[in-house]
Amino acid sequence: MPPSTEELADRLARTRARMQRSGLDGLVVVDPANLHYLTGYDAWSFYMPQLLFVPLTGEPLLIMRAMDAGGAHRTALLSRERILGYPESLVHQRDAHPFDWAAEQLREHGFAHRGRIGYEPEAHFLTVRSFHALERGLPEWQLVDSHDLVNWVRLVKSPYELELMRGAGRVASAAMRAGIDAIADGARLNDIAAAIQFAQATGVEGVEGDYPAIVPMLPTGESADTPHMTFSARRLDRGEAISIELAGAHRRYHAPLARTVSLGRPDARLAGLAEITAEGLQAVLEGMRPGAVVADVHGIWREHLAQHSIEKPSRLGYSIGIGYPPDWGERTVSIRGDDLTVIEPGMCLHIIAGMWMEGYGCELSESIAITADGVELLTDAPRELIVREGA
Repeated sequence: MPPSTEELADRLARTRARMQRSGLDGLVVVDPANLHYLTGYDAWSFYMPQLLFVPLTGEPLLIMRAMDAGGAHRTALLSRERILGYPESLVHQRDAHPFDWAAEQLREHGFAHRGRIGYEPEAHFLTVRSFHALERGLPEWQLVDSHDLVNWVRLVKSPYELELMRGAGRVASAAMRAGIDAIADGARLNDIAAAIQFAQATGVEGVEGDYPAIVPMLPTGESADTPHMTFSARRLDRGEAISIELAGAHRRYHAPLARTVSLGRPDARLAGLAEITAEGLQAVLEGMRPGAVVADVHGIWREHLAQHSIEKPSRLGYSIGIGYPPDWGERTVSIRGDDLTVIEPGMCLHIIAGMWMEGYGCELSESIAITADGVELLTDAPRELIVREGA
């Protein structure tokens, strides 16, 4: 079921409360995850300029390409008259921009008053031309960095959202099983990816799949010392290890999951690293409690690695929830030594113990939800180096 009007009203109220605390008179939202969060809107239209204007009072205004605006009411819980579509003649024009038209519409709807208007400079789909068009068309506005305001509102999930996260976790677990089962001597990486993607789209009983924000990532052999490698037609050789990082998506909510699989007996270095990684991940999960500070939890991990004379310079994880390409993270909490966020029930995090050494690597991760007394695992896979013998 889509979010209820009450669910969306609560999200909007919490967004406006944060806007007031930040001294904002309005907010320009372009991140497709934030548009979805505040309105329910869902379509592959984010590659074209589009925005949601959130005033402190009154109904927001959604502006997008006309061919998308015509059906936006089918997912966005907004009045039809609050969904506006700019003409096709403005698409990919050299001397005009859709946000020129958007600025005119915002002026006509009474939003051209002087004030501090937040915008999302870290959003992937706010282009320089888009920003300049707003700046030029609404000189009354003082455009200021909103510092991912809506993303921070999204950090603590409602009961409705937690159910969707559980569904995403079930899809992720099924996709991981499909990927592991596809690993065999001579298997092509793109065939392994295809098995994963089929499971991601199909979903599981009672939970439909969705397209994830990122393709399956499959660092293999020596390239497993680097994260975020995708796939090719390269064939697996016996004795190689492959790291699988993927996500299950359910109604745009994402639960990532990573495991490393050895095709045949692993070498001693990888086996030892995997054991250390699994032990450290378990210690971190035990330290994830409401009231704990993220930096202190990261300290558990850092101290565990130090006992084995190992360091991990990259962060240990991040917050998750709604995701659209090209990322499933929320751009809020980062599990590292300088993050002073206090952990609260309802937060959802991807804890990724990714160890990338020289010429080999190991990835073990879990998606979790913070509960009143600890963590709820959203994903399910053996938390160890998985060995495929005789495949």
